[in-house]
Amino acid sequence: MEITVQPLSVEDAEALVAAEDEETVRWFSGGRSTVDGTRRYVRLLEERAAAGSTKRAFTIRADGRCVGSIDHDADPQDGIGPGDVNIAYAIAPWMRGHGITAYAVDLLCAQLSAQGAGERAVIRCEAENVASGRVAEKAGFTRTREVPSTNELGEPVVMQVHVREL
Repeated sequence: MEITVQPLSVEDAEALVAAEDEETVRWFSGGRSTVDGTRRYVRLLEERAAAGSTKRAFTIRADGRCVGSIDHDADPQDGIGPGDVNIAYAIAPWMRGHGITAYAVDLLCAQLSAQGAGERAVIRCEAENVASGRVAEKAGFTRTREVPSTNELGEPVVMQVHVREL
């Protein structure tokens, strides 16, 4: 199976919404997505990128088919400092457990390194999100600490911070 990471486009909206399940909502988005809302989000990311935002979003593709998303953001957040680039990801439930997400993280880290986008890649995940922590470990990240934060709903959570040199 060929795994690639390609820039997110409005054409990916239907596949991304179809790939959502309760785990995606809980750990990644904080709420159910719609096709129209996802298309608006893609356009918003494009506008923000043109205005200088460091956040970029991509699709994870397996044999050309969109099966998830991955993004990076160098703006400071809880547990992320200067020179750090935060990475977040979601994968369709039928694609989990095959190493695809860790491979996509590795591809994105290679791109970030080639671009000189930062010194370290950082994956922050809720301490209870065991699967995301495993992805970080499989992609060569080391868990360094835990920090207090809030989730997509504004609720207090503890985040694990995983780091990998770029």
